[in-house]
Amino acid sequence: MRIVLDTNVLVSGMLTPFGTCGKIVRMLTSDELTLCIDARIIFEYQDVLYRPKFDINTDMTDIIIEYIENTAEKHSSIPLSESLPDPDDDPFMEVAISARVDCLVTGNLKHFPGKCRHGILVFSPGEFLDYYKKNPKMNM
Repeated sequence: MRIVLDTNVLVSGMLTPFGTCGKIVRMLTSDELTLCIDARIIFEYQDVLYRPKFDINTDMTDIIIEYIENTAEKHSSIPLSESLPDPDDDPFMEVAISARVDCLVTGNLKHFPGKCRHGILVFSPGEFLDYYKKNPKMNM
C-alpha cells in the first residue's frame, strides 16, 4: 500500500513506538507500506524529528531518516489550485495527488477538509489501521 504520512504521525510513532502511530512506523520499516515523499517532506521530517522539545534519540532519528531517504518513492508535484487551511500541509496533498497514493495518514484531519482532498482518501492513524485490515488485497 502506497501512502503519504503526515509528520505528526511519524513524530508520534517515534515518541510512542507501541501506540497506533508506532504501529504505522513499524509497518513502514518492515516494508508493509511504501512511503511517497518529495524533498519538502523529507526536510520537514528532519526539521521536526530533531527538535529538542521532542527529545527523540538522535541515533533513532538518523536511522529512520536514512531509511526513508533510501526506500521511499520520490515524487515531484504541482502546486494545489487552492491551499489547505495550513499551507505547510500542501506538500503532503500535492505528493498524494501526483503519486496517486492509496491514502494520506494524518493526525490533523481538519487540516485536510473534504473539498480539498481531490479524491485522495485521508485517514487518522486509527482509521488507517482499520482500512488496512479491511483491504488485504491492497496490502501486497
